[in-house]
Amino acid sequence: MLLKNFLLIILIFFYSLSSNGNSNIIKELKNDNKLIFIRHALAPGNGDPENFDIFDCSTQRNLNSVGREQSIELGKFFDTNNISIDLVLSSEWCRCQETAKLAFNKFDTFSGLNSFYDPKFYKNKDRQLDELKNFIHNLEEDGNIVFVTHYVVIASMLGIGVSSGEILVTDRDLNVIGTIEDY
Repeated sequence: MLLKNFLLIILIFFYSLSSNGNSNIIKELKNDNKLIFIRHALAPGNGDPENFDIFDCSTQRNLNSVGREQSIELGKFFDTNNISIDLVLSSEWCRCQETAKLAFNKFDTFSGLNSFYDPKFYKNKDRQLDELKNFIHNLEEDGNIVFVTHYVVIASMLGIGVSSGEILVTDRDLNVIGTIEDY
């Protein structure tokens, strides 16, 4: 019985930390002018098939039913918490576009967010990261901006690995404020 009570206290403590962490990030998001990096929702597998065609979703690794539900929940998180989103940009990969569409309903594609995981796209890495950095550096409008992208882009830009559907929030200088995985 003592062990059960101890485990319950530990679980409550960690849940409390997680909840407080999310509430602090939500408060920051309500102050606007944040950059919100989201790794596309769950799309099982690794990389893309050999016959990958950026204009043909049937040749790509796509969201499964869990990933689609995750995308919908992601959108509900922003709605429920009354967090305004002023612009949503997505990688041109179908799994990112579907995540953005299901979560936010509207988005624009931006090649600076495309994956460079596969060797055939790695040659684009420096150009894409420069394109993304320049876009962020030259932002004139206020408000929260969402970037729906890939693990490699987020890890290269911010030095942090994220899970499928995870939210990573920064200020306009790319200082990490925190992440939200459970929404």
